[in-house]
Amino acid sequence: MAKIEPFEKYTEKYEKWFDENEYVYKSEVKAIREILPVFKNGVEIGVGSGRFAKPLGIKYGLEPSCKMRDIAKSIGIKAFDGIAEDLPFKDNVYYVVLMVTTLCFLDDVDKAFKEVHRVLKKGGFFINGFV
Repeated sequence: MAKIEPFEKYTEKYEKWFDENEYVYKSEVKAIREILPVFKNGVEIGVGSGRFAKPLGIKYGLEPSCKMRDIAKSIGIKAFDGIAEDLPFKDNVYYVVLMVTTLCFLDDVDKAFKEVHRVLKKGGFFINGFV
């Protein structure tokens, strides 16, 4: 069962954190950008409101929280409903898979990592940012 309650209940507080902690947020984006390879397509699993996907040029996202997914869609992210343990994507689709502070919300990390491997193109990159 996806742990979405905090994101459904505290959507506005979540978004406000990024505005109130702009330096930290921009530093995180910069750190990811520095290791992000040039890629044709990518997906962020646990895209939330798109705060990382958008500035990093990632056009696709997966998000189980309806409220967060709607925000991501409103800024141009093609966001899908789903969970990391059961990705709704074909095999070998993405050059980059990104997760930022997502692992702690997963029920089965091993299964999620197997799914990431399944959807990555050969030679693709999985970037996992966590606190």
